[in-house]
Amino acid sequence: MKMLINVAETVVADALRGMAAAHPELTVDVENRVIVRRDAPVAGQVGIVSGGGAGHEPLHGGFVGPGMLSAACPGEVFTSPVPDQMVRAAAAVDSGAGVLFVVKNYTGDVLNFDMAAELAEEEGIQIAKVLVNDDVAVTDSLYTAGRRGTGATLFVEKIAGAAAAEGQPLDQVAAIARQVNENSRSFGVALSACTTPAKGSPTFDLPPGELELGVGIHGEPGRERRAMMTSGEIADFAVHAILEDMPPRNPVLVLVNGMGATPLLELYGFNAEVHRVLAERGVAVARTLVGNYVTSLDMAGASVTLCQIDEELLRLWDAPVKTPGLRWGM
Repeated sequence: MKMLINVAETVVADALRGMAAAHPELTVDVENRVIVRRDAPVAGQVGIVSGGGAGHEPLHGGFVGPGMLSAACPGEVFTSPVPDQMVRAAAAVDSGAGVLFVVKNYTGDVLNFDMAAELAEEEGIQIAKVLVNDDVAVTDSLYTAGRRGTGATLFVEKIAGAAAAEGQPLDQVAAIARQVNENSRSFGVALSACTTPAKGSPTFDLPPGELELGVGIHGEPGRERRAMMTSGEIADFAVHAILEDMPPRNPVLVLVNGMGATPLLELYGFNAEVHRVLAERGVAVARTLVGNYVTSLDMAGASVTLCQIDEELLRLWDAPVKTPGLRWGM
């Protein structure tokens, strides 16, 4: 496979150097692998820190900035960051109001963020944590005990970030983040496997005429493989899987997310089908976001995330945000 890289060993460091050059509003510590908004800590505001393996960009580093994350910790490709990174990030963004860790439910992330929370609290930083586990496809996977954390991470980081920007206290910001996660569900589909720089070839075997229903963002197996389906058939399957698990009572936020290699032409067409299925099921849509936000390197495919919202959560979603990967209202 051809890749726009120097060598596999420096892919993450090279990307961080490029990010620093493109976004002077961020402080990018390439050596210690920490990305921080340049004006941190912000007086009176809860800091919000997240992180995970590289390869899912713009998650998480692309969501650092006003109205969203205060800092992010990238690990190696598909590998959890280490506790030292998280403690360094927490110290950089703590204004005395405490720090919220947003953790996707993968075993390495959970263990390392738990350890980092203990270390940070020993340094006098008040820590709260929220676990994101929105994927309905499978209960346990190769990297997870329980449901995987996927697209809802964006909803949690954006809405909690807006609450923090308003000066809400740590316990309230954490409660809002948990509410968003509890009201969110996701389902992903792979049309092709992804290729890690270290391996240089597809990470799993997916024949040309088949797709994987319920795939994880690292290429973890889903519910089943089938012969290739139309966009409408995939939307039917994905949305029905979500609604079986979470019958909506309120309007929903919709994220139609590309896995990295699916062009917007296809994603917008898929979004039309998702809206069709929701309309057939009588589900009102409050807001829709379409694009590549929680990716899996060069995987072709898409995921759907729905989040039930009330007026307060919608107000926080609409609040201004200014990050490399998401911005409006500023």
